[in-house]
Amino acid sequence: MEKQIYLEGIDPLEFFGINNVKMDLINTLFPKIKINARGNILYVQGEESELKNFEKKFTLLLDHYFQFNVITEEIILQILSTGISTLDENGITDKDIILFGNSGKPIRARTPNQRLLIDESTKNDLIFAIGPAGTGKTYTAIALAVKALKNREIKKIILSRPAVEAGENLGFLPGDLKEKIDPYLQPLYDALQDMIPPRKLEDFMRDDIIQIAPLAFMRGRTLSNAFVILDEAQNTTINQLKMFLTRMGLNAKFIITGDVTQIDLPRRSNSGLIFAMRLLNKIESISIVEFNKNDIVRHRLVRDIVEAYERYYEDQEVKESGTGKGKGEGKGRGDSNKPRGDN
Repeated sequence: MEKQIYLEGIDPLEFFGINNVKMDLINTLFPKIKINARGNILYVQGEESELKNFEKKFTLLLDHYFQFNVITEEIILQILSTGISTLDENGITDKDIILFGNSGKPIRARTPNQRLLIDESTKNDLIFAIGPAGTGKTYTAIALAVKALKNREIKKIILSRPAVEAGENLGFLPGDLKEKIDPYLQPLYDALQDMIPPRKLEDFMRDDIIQIAPLAFMRGRTLSNAFVILDEAQNTTINQLKMFLTRMGLNAKFIITGDVTQIDLPRRSNSGLIFAMRLLNKIESISIVEFNKNDIVRHRLVRDIVEAYERYYEDQEVKESGTGKGKGEGKGRGDSNKPRGDN
């Protein structure tokens, strides 16, 4: 008998090894069957009972690879010799580990609010994650999305950002539309490249399993069986965010991230993020997770910088309230001329 096993989304060099050393090891462990790999298909020939035994054990090997993004000769020996999975019933042993990134690197929650975001994502379908730059809210959200895709809980990941200009003119940037927009989306690419091997990520994006697009491209769509993340949501208008939220289809999970101190819109009061949180905060299955400076996981100076800007904005609001201007007007936090950072 001959059986074909499809190997979608694997890195052949990682899975089969340099000069096929891992493939040769697999062959030696199953001397009664013939195994050949051609492209993304594994051809296996032998007696029916031998093929069933091989397929059962090889599936465990694939599960390990898709969980950890790495396969060693020791793991091959352990799984194919014993037929025992290396994973526990939850797939991981450390409760703070969200998933394993490239080369088996664990990606874990590092702060209380990152853990809270993970917990809320298991209970609610729409989550607002807000807070200052460097708190890991977007990175954690993307890790949750990748985990859901690996666990086959959803069929696609959709990542979006509003292409709002921060002191620069998009129209004057060189290149076609994709080349103009890609710089706005680069932080999302960076996070994905930490979590998914390059070959698999390329396959996912080519097949539209992972989609990265500006917010304007969401209009008219119904997003079902998807994990959807909107980043930099403080720079959406009220109507833009309403449009995005009403894209939610069946079996969809939405996480909206943003920093309300870094609004690049002409007026702070136009921010769709601020309006939506006030309007929707009492609806069941909608959660708001507020990150703060204690969640900052970048260079130690980032926390000091955030604190300095907070003090400055507070002083400005006090001065403006004394001159008759309302809170948030004038050159307060929503001033489009203030420096802008990422999340």
